[in-house]
Amino acid sequence: MSEQHDLSDVARRHLWMHFTRMASYDEHEVPVMVRGQGPYVWDSKGKRYLDGLAGLFVVQVGHGRTELAEAASKQASELAYFPLWSYAHQPAVELAERLAALAPGDINRVFFTTGGSEAVESAWKLARQYFKLTGQPTKTKVISRNLAYHGTSMGALSITGLPGIKTPFEPLVPGSIKVDNTNHYRCVHCSAAETCSLACADDIEQRILMEGPETVAAVFLEPVQNAGGCFTPAPGYFERVREICDRYDVLLVSDEVITGFGRLGEWFGAIRYDYQPDIITCAKGMTSGYSPIGAMLVSDRLMEPFLHDTTTFLHGITFAGHPVSAAVGLANLDIFEREGLLDHVRRNEPLFRAQLDTLLDLPIVGEIRGAGYFYGIELVKDRATRETFDDDESERLLRGILTPTLFELGLICRADDRGDPVVQLSPPLVAGPEQFEEIVAILREAFERAWAAL
Repeated sequence: MSEQHDLSDVARRHLWMHFTRMASYDEHEVPVMVRGQGPYVWDSKGKRYLDGLAGLFVVQVGHGRTELAEAASKQASELAYFPLWSYAHQPAVELAERLAALAPGDINRVFFTTGGSEAVESAWKLARQYFKLTGQPTKTKVISRNLAYHGTSMGALSITGLPGIKTPFEPLVPGSIKVDNTNHYRCVHCSAAETCSLACADDIEQRILMEGPETVAAVFLEPVQNAGGCFTPAPGYFERVREICDRYDVLLVSDEVITGFGRLGEWFGAIRYDYQPDIITCAKGMTSGYSPIGAMLVSDRLMEPFLHDTTTFLHGITFAGHPVSAAVGLANLDIFEREGLLDHVRRNEPLFRAQLDTLLDLPIVGEIRGAGYFYGIELVKDRATRETFDDDESERLLRGILTPTLFELGLICRADDRGDPVVQLSPPLVAGPEQFEEIVAILREAFERAWAAL
């Protein structure tokens, strides 16, 4: 079964794709990707695409890295599987040591998962049990930002701030509170000012006081918020948040499922923005997607109550820290260090941003924001007034025009309608000036077509 239409027909009949409107393929073929190399992928028809989303913010070192496949094969031939339930295995031990060395401050304990949602779920459960063990059993609630995405399991979905993907599964886990995000472009407090007032950080303190500090366990924040379109923090934001968390004995969780492992030019976004979290949740780029893994990285302070008597964190996942995935993770970190990928991102970030900024001459482009290799382009009806598109217009713009146009032109990126209309870019970290020019050329043509059509 090698023909595209055969694979597409089988996919349409049997494959339930994630976050996908399955009805959209009633009259269209399902794209089937079969090969990747560097920042590019090819479909079963032989068409090449620039992977401007790194799969899904995942493939940091690029596609087709045979050394990662070889690491998986070697480990599978030695010890293909063993759990971390009361046992350890060498790849998990070594990867935990490497991650602890890369994480900031006193974050030295690694609880493996198989993905990001599980890491976030684990962090909320740990926060609750930690405060019970330390004599504060009413500290159970969590704070997160409007529009923020933190995962799809019931706990992580409750922390998520996107009403559209939560409603079908309600009632969710109680005790999740939402606060202002860091979208300066549309901030009701300071969008007209040159600098941020940090009202978005102060909103966290206000909600802690409103709920009662004795009830709030943790604040979950991404260094750069993904949903809504790459909201970056203003200078001083995380310093203020850290002060607030310390004042009320609230844990600061840095959700780095997307921003970890070089996406922002550092191992973790917390390092780039110079703040010390109590917990880091991570996944995606740890293996560059070559094998599934995630982790909750925890400070020594949070581990301490679990080191005595019979106390146990009664939580676990069958395939967490899988030996094959851990071996791939180690090989992936080796590539980062050998090829200097963090330096590569830092060196190329100004050029990438400068290339994207050339799109600001288009009337449909309202703002370009982001950092490192992670950007969002917000689209508007009127740039002078920042008027956005209504729901029907946004649907037509993103799904009716831009998605098929970008696919036709050979660029994979994300047309995101979870806030105002945004196109997101997150290419593999091996991408460089040639790919930046290709991305911008395709975006320019697509945006010009969309503006003309609207």
